[in-house]
Amino acid sequence: MRKLKNEELERKSIEEFRASEKTPLILILDDIRSLNNIGSVFRTADAFLVKKIYLCGITATPPHKDIHKTALGATESVDWEYKKDVLSLVEELQQNKVEVVAIEQAENSIKLNEFNPEKNKTYAFVLGNEVKGVQQSVVSKANKVLEIPQLGTKHSINISVCAGICVWDFFSKVKG
Repeated sequence: MRKLKNEELERKSIEEFRASEKTPLILILDDIRSLNNIGSVFRTADAFLVKKIYLCGITATPPHKDIHKTALGATESVDWEYKKDVLSLVEELQQNKVEVVAIEQAENSIKLNEFNPEKNKTYAFVLGNEVKGVQQSVVSKANKVLEIPQLGTKHSINISVCAGICVWDFFSKVKG
């Protein structure tokens, strides 16, 4: 077995990425403090052709050197937009028939492995602050709450890791 060289990876150009059919998934980053986390989410979104990222509240926006350090150019390929108020965004998306899903530990949450997305529906996953998580008002307004089952002592996953797990799970279920 031999590692592939970069030129063998058949990477899309930014134009090809933008013209590609997207995974019917939107990511909402609300009050994310770490610029490295933001950049990592952009990179994951690029890898799995995520439709769009919304950056809300105190979440920083590109261009920024610390976002760029982990995004590695994904801020140029992935469609993104800043919205100050996450709750207004959630309501707007729901009015446009987008299923809003908070990624959080909550009563009556659905375990990620038991989540079965509809193939022809667009979803928006809300990922919250590194310390406080998704705001209660958003959890209350969401159509669903998904929770990643955790068996260790921490029951806490870094937001960019959480995004990667959830995006991969969604992608594998709708594109697999």
